Amino acid sequence: MTDFAQRRTMMVDTQVRPNEVTSYPVIEAMLNVPREQFVPDSRRDVAYAENNIELAPGRVLLEPRTLGKMIDALNLQNDDLVLNVGSGYGYAAALMARIVEAVIAVEDNPEMAAEAETRLAAQDVFNVAVIKGPLVEGCASQGPYDAALVEGAIEEFPDTLTDQIADGGRVVALFREGQLGVVRLGLKRDGRINWRFAFNAGAPLLPGFGHQKGFVL
Repeated sequence: MTDFAQRRTMMVDTQVRPNEVTSYPVIEAMLNVPREQFVPDSRRDVAYAENNIELAPGRVLLEPRTLGKMIDALNLQNDDLVLNVGSGYGYAAALMARIVEAVIAVEDNPEMAAEAETRLAAQDVFNVAVIKGPLVEGCASQGPYDAALVEGAIEEFPDTLTDQIADGGRVVALFREGQLGVVRLGLKRDGRINWRFAFNAGAPLLPGFGHQKGFVL
């Protein structure tokens, strides 16, 4: 029988801590949330591997190192309201839910959204609301958000989501630049987000987050 608890500890000790994830709440969450419960049942045996795990065509659960560093960069607080874009089966939402007041998890894949609701409830995670809808639209009705996490690659961060971040709010996203991926941390001030480099990582491009091509006469 697979000892997932042992794998979880090994994941934190060999993939998360050595990669400059220093926030105790993030480490505590990754030690306690069963990652294997938030992937397709056929992928449970590789839940703790050092790579992205496919959830659906073009959609992945980010590798532990990348996701841990992204959440760590947000410097989450106990009273934060967090927007989780592209939440998949709900793993990142479950991690953040242990730290913050509430998470609004937006997912455009109906099957994954349903799985997320079921799996979060099975783990007694009740401060996450799963919203079914286009990822680029976020969930304005529940904002503004103190922090936002985008789970997948983007080419640009849309104004629709910028408008949902509170002034002083933080956002972390993985930008695709050619064949490379760059994770950036953004801070919203006076209506715009100022981005700075965090680290390199890779993931598939999320639907709707490609460069918007303007009209050419």
